[in-house]
Amino acid sequence: MEHVPTDLVAVGRILGAWGIRGGVKVRPYAADGDALIKVGQWWIERAGRWESQDVLSAKLHGDTVTAELMGCAVRETALQLKGLEVWIARSRFPPLADDEYYWVDLIGLDVVNGDGAALGVVRGMMDNPAHAILEVRQPRSGEVVPGLEETVLIPFVERYIKAVERDRGRIVVDWDTQAGD
Repeated sequence: MEHVPTDLVAVGRILGAWGIRGGVKVRPYAADGDALIKVGQWWIERAGRWESQDVLSAKLHGDTVTAELMGCAVRETALQLKGLEVWIARSRFPPLADDEYYWVDLIGLDVVNGDGAALGVVRGMMDNPAHAILEVRQPRSGEVVPGLEETVLIPFVERYIKAVERDRGRIVVDWDTQAGD
């Protein structure tokens, strides 16, 4: 039995079959689907069991990723995967440039402003046509920061994001708690 990695990250959901020869169509959770395309091993949980899927080929197709998987040679087999999530070991993600980040690595980081005031914790990321957005919730301590809503959306752009310090577990932002900017 193959060892299931402990660092699996959900990267997409199978929408259904693609083509007549057993390909699948996947909606990536990230805008570019880079990990789905470049990592040759996907994991799928079905009926409480993890299954390793070797990827024979994968490519971007509009806003989805289409792929051919080992052992999935007919459309009916691909249809059985519809609705299942695709997981990839984080350790196998493609490397990024110094100023790029995988969303999964930002979620859970503390968010502080330039004065060191805790604004909250990154609980999620959203993508819109212009840029990504941090979803920041109140600090872990439970104390409410005056003037800050329970959840604040901060554009993930240079104007507001001053430093991502993963080694310190935080993101430094230029964000005024009184005015929201």
